[in-house]
Amino acid sequence: MNRFRPWDDIKTPSEDLSVRLIRESKHLPLYWGKDSSGHCIFIYEMSEDGTEFFQKNLVSIHGINIDYRMLSTTGNQGLILVLEKHVDQDLFYSLCETLVQELSEISDPLVGLSVALSQIKRWKAFMAGKKGWVLSAEEVRGLFSELKFLVQMLSEMNNELDALEAWQGPETSHQDFIFSDTAVEVKSLSGRERNTVKISSEDQLESLSSSLFLKVFRLIDMPESNASTSLNELVKAVEKSLTDAEAIEMFGTKLAKAGYVKMLAYDKPKFIVTEEQTYHVDREFPKIVRTELHTGLTRVGYEIKLESVRDFLCADKDVWGR
Repeated sequence: MNRFRPWDDIKTPSEDLSVRLIRESKHLPLYWGKDSSGHCIFIYEMSEDGTEFFQKNLVSIHGINIDYRMLSTTGNQGLILVLEKHVDQDLFYSLCETLVQELSEISDPLVGLSVALSQIKRWKAFMAGKKGWVLSAEEVRGLFSELKFLVQMLSEMNNELDALEAWQGPETSHQDFIFSDTAVEVKSLSGRERNTVKISSEDQLESLSSSLFLKVFRLIDMPESNASTSLNELVKAVEKSLTDAEAIEMFGTKLAKAGYVKMLAYDKPKFIVTEEQTYHVDREFPKIVRTELHTGLTRVGYEIKLESVRDFLCADKDVWGR
């Protein structure tokens, strides 16, 4: 069944635009609309002149026409997003939902324009590198766990850029984190899963680094708990912790490469980390690696029973070389 979209009950006008005010917007006037060609439209009406700021920060996205012009309906200026292809309506709606949410508490028009263009820029990066446009439940858990370890990296390292550069998961590296001749592969378990982790290739537990560790986070979805955190909330917390402008930009770029951009869909699930375990993957650790495979074997996937590798448990300080 197709989901209802706000444009579904807006009639196509014979000329100009047909619009409807978005009630969720508390301070700034936002509208759903259609033009005379039936294209879906999102409008942010401005009460101040933002032309110069728009021109300096102009963003373009394939398939979405982004313009800033006078609105014939009110005589005010407005930021106008027009969806050029109807088949991309779900993606366009997710972008507009994010804009509505981000602008809902803002009252200053120019601040709102800055926030809107910043969000559009993030979507541009996301759409340039997206594999599919919504992360699966497993991918959400995986990214959440990588970010949890990134938080630990940021607390252990003196330089934010070094911590961000160490995060290699979005770069499709064999391990999720590589730093100081150390590699860390991060895995997540849901509360319902047995104590097994999936290894997706013969390269994940073979590293050129001197030390390799396997970090496992067990996550339980507990939306009723005040201590639980969604993926969106965790991303926001990491962003707020960063102080270096280059690190903030790198974080956004890596999130886009990982297939993440802020969507209401990522407000749930809300996780609690109930257990963390760290394993030292040395030569004796049970694994399948490329250098020991017979000729012709490739793309090997397998599972490891965590109860069988208890002897390889280690302390977090071992990861940091303390």
